Amino acid sequence: MSASKRAAGRRAADVVETGQDVGLGTGSTVFFALERLGERIRDEGLVIRGVPTSVDTEVKAREFGIPLATLDEIERFDVTIDGADEIDGAYAMIKGGGGALLREKVVAAATEHMVVVVGPTKVVDRLGTTFDLPVEVVPFARAAVERGIRALGGAPALRDADGAPYLTDNGNEILDVHFDGGIPDAPGLELALDAIPGVVESGLFINLARTLVVGYDDGSADLRNKGT
Repeated sequence: MSASKRAAGRRAADVVETGQDVGLGTGSTVFFALERLGERIRDEGLVIRGVPTSVDTEVKAREFGIPLATLDEIERFDVTIDGADEIDGAYAMIKGGGGALLREKVVAAATEHMVVVVGPTKVVDRLGTTFDLPVEVVPFARAAVERGIRALGGAPALRDADGAPYLTDNGNEILDVHFDGGIPDAPGLELALDAIPGVVESGLFINLARTLVVGYDDGSADLRNKGT
């Protein structure tokens, strides 16, 4: 168990207020937010509705007793709690290490207040320096997308699982893309990737996060709002 992940996840869960609709992200740090939300529902009478961004999160949320809804029922989320593989000083992020980037971005884009939970190693000066960029692609278009990505200076590698292409919850494949020296213009790259036919979504999350919670190994957590 990572003390930093536990500290960040549980601190973020305390931001949630009764009556809110909550986007439930995916990943090992979010697990502790789900755990804490379950405790608050049981012990404090917290009343919320959650929408999970992956099958894995749905299973865990049900185990913790979190009432679930769907995007058909919720138009906007009051708050979403999710992790990041990297986040920079402008709160731009790389996400998708867990393979749920499409559903995570759909929920994030429909959120008033996105809270990102990370350990200190995830905070970087430039995106792409410690983690390759996941890009979700339609399997039929993979080769064409790879050519398009190479033209942008990226080196794509097909994500695999037990010797076969990794498939997302939506049945798509993921290319993990390396950029030497990182990504100097994340907003520009996001637009360029979105313009490649066959790209479903990229793991670049720009202008979506509002609050960052950084957990530390001593069990403390630092909550920082964007622009402060």
